[in-house]
Amino acid sequence: MPSKSSFQAEAINNHIVKWLHNYAENARVKGFVVGISGGIDSALTSTLCAQTGLPTVCIEMPIHQAASHVSRAREHIKNLKAKFSNVTSEIADLTPIFETFKNQVPESENPYIQDLTLANTRARLRMTTLYYFAGLHSALVAGTGNKVEDFGVGFFTKYGDGGVDISPIADLLKSEVRQLAKYLNVTDTIITAKPTDGLFGDDRSDEDQLGASYDELEWAMEQIENGKDHNDFTGRQKEVFEIYKRLNTINQHKMNPIPVCKIPHHLK
Repeated sequence: MPSKSSFQAEAINNHIVKWLHNYAENARVKGFVVGISGGIDSALTSTLCAQTGLPTVCIEMPIHQAASHVSRAREHIKNLKAKFSNVTSEIADLTPIFETFKNQVPESENPYIQDLTLANTRARLRMTTLYYFAGLHSALVAGTGNKVEDFGVGFFTKYGDGGVDISPIADLLKSEVRQLAKYLNVTDTIITAKPTDGLFGDDRSDEDQLGASYDELEWAMEQIENGKDHNDFTGRQKEVFEIYKRLNTINQHKMNPIPVCKIPHHLK
């Protein structure tokens, strides 16, 4: 998807940084905690938090993590700490905890269900860890989800990476995340890396899991907003449109408030 000529990187950057600072000030917290994965979303989020001048703690939480993810995460943290004196970092190796958990629960007879459930477990262990550090530092957990993930296809783990206090980049499309990351000089290796959630212990990408690239999903999201349906397209466009529509539908439970059973007044 081509860059949008109207995208005002400097103004958007300043807007988000001011929003973050004001939110933290009003919440009477000291700063932010951000999980660093080696991907562009967490790199951008931590850079935005760092610009507030408030204490920003970058947390590495490897669980059988690929070496490339670890090296990108550490390179980003090193660069961020060199630019901002308010940035610190911590490493919490969750691999032993993850293995202990696996040994205490039964396995599924379905390998796909087993892998998916354990992937979500990784995300939830990381959420718990981020909130531990947030508690220690009187900080907010800053989410790293973008607009396509959070409100398009629901590509996040409920009460995992979806469990955050604030979402500074959730109104930015993935293409806009890339543009803002380039403006802020995020490391090229991170910007050009194939997006992956890193939850399966292998090299599968987000596109492998979703069946479409983020550029394709952004296109489908725009078509939905313009009132189009699958009958308006053929070939790959129709396939992508249906992928987006299916994921958006089945993941509504992640995007909407928890259903509450309302008791009629006459029963109370």
